[in-house]
Amino acid sequence: MRARTKSFVSIFTVIASLNFTGCTGGGGSTTPTSTPSIHNQWTWVGGANVPDQSSVYGTQGAAAPGNIPGAREQGVSWTDNSGNFWLFGGWGSAATPSQTSSNILVLDGYGLLNDLWKYSGGQWTWVGGSELGDQPGTYGIQGTPSPNNVPAGRYGATRWVDTSGNLWLFGGASYASTPNSSVLNHLNDLWKYTAGQWTWVQGSNVGNQSGNYGTQGISTVTNTPGGRFNAMSWTGPTGDFWLFGGDALDSTGTPGYLNDLWKYSAGQWTWMQGSNVGLQSGVYGTQGTASPTNVPGGREQSFTWTDASGNFWLFGGNGYDSQGSRGFLNDLWKYSNGQWTWVSGPNLINQPGVYGTLGIASPGNVPRARNSGASWVDASGNLWLFGGGAYNSSGSTDYLDDVWKFSAGQWTWVAGSNAADQQGTYGILGTPAASDIPEARFHEASWADASGKLWLFGGNTPATTAAQQEEGLGYFQNDMWTYQP
Repeated sequence: MRARTKSFVSIFTVIASLNFTGCTGGGGSTTPTSTPSIHNQWTWVGGANVPDQSSVYGTQGAAAPGNIPGAREQGVSWTDNSGNFWLFGGWGSAATPSQTSSNILVLDGYGLLNDLWKYSGGQWTWVGGSELGDQPGTYGIQGTPSPNNVPAGRYGATRWVDTSGNLWLFGGASYASTPNSSVLNHLNDLWKYTAGQWTWVQGSNVGNQSGNYGTQGISTVTNTPGGRFNAMSWTGPTGDFWLFGGDALDSTGTPGYLNDLWKYSAGQWTWMQGSNVGLQSGVYGTQGTASPTNVPGGREQSFTWTDASGNFWLFGGNGYDSQGSRGFLNDLWKYSNGQWTWVSGPNLINQPGVYGTLGIASPGNVPRARNSGASWVDASGNLWLFGGGAYNSSGSTDYLDDVWKFSAGQWTWVAGSNAADQQGTYGILGTPAASDIPEARFHEASWADASGKLWLFGGNTPATTAAQQEEGLGYFQNDMWTYQP
């Protein structure tokens, strides 16, 4: 059974409604029945109910009910303009064991993936990329699409979809041109996927590049963010791409958590706010009051949303608080009209949650400090989050399965447990039940359809033995779930 190494843990870090007709995976899965919409209930709709499953690729370009991506975490997920779900890469299981077994991050066939998948009509299609892990990229000629181009295997990249429905991918962590190295590179390459081909658009094809910031607020062709992974992103109302922080290289080439805010528009990057050097404390100001001097501290793996008015929201992550201490955060921020507002939550790290009463909103409620779960917006414009990895006083990470809603300025604990490391209850494939719930997890892929239903795939889940838990080990999943708010 594959498990994550403790050394790798230390660098941790939405569509038209689908009529589900079938999705199968490895051990324990069968063809599901219908997926009725029952509020505040989970439904297991595909993949395996046991961990560490290999990918079933099938024939490239051909959908099939037996196709399924392998267990993985920190892949990149998109929704295109036709309502299809897309999944790229991550760290996980390919079809064939990796040949880079000397690498400390590769165990039993796990590695950095660059496979591209589409989920449509209840079936997965392997669209492109390799069946093997730890593959280098094929960049081709910058600005020129080619069927041979493909980004390198990576995890922790960011993405967006432009107004034309093209898929965009930025950065991540990869071995780049040195797949047998045990040192991961911070990437700043920018890719576009359209009409079945990848185009290397900007950035370097060599890892660990410093940021070129230029003048704040001024776009130029030479500006570019430094290499980074586990950054946060939003799509603006006009289709612009916004990028914030992450584990990155700053203007001096020094790695750390950043709080720089960038906009990509009309083919150029603009450094909008934040610092061009890392390890910055948060400037919180007065809670509820916007200010040009407010800014979240440097961080990675936060939860993000874009609301119906085009405002950007940021919650938690792993980073720096108001006093410059680094840890897990549960502060909530809004970015609107060029200014940050500290909306709610503590301005200090590693704070517990205030759950209140299940299903009852309260101004005193706040989710526990955490990073790297799922976030989505429902059809009414409410902000939702699920799970993540949380602070643990013993020095390891707690896995969460709680569901929260933020609406009218208040948090509501809606579902799941207020305790950590809960095991899942899968029930009957395709049939919702009040008792069903995914295992606690983080680093999962997620999408939301036009009805505001969450679709969840894979991620890292807690170990089941005391020895594994003591070593900080966990399992990877390829199960697929829906949650109807």
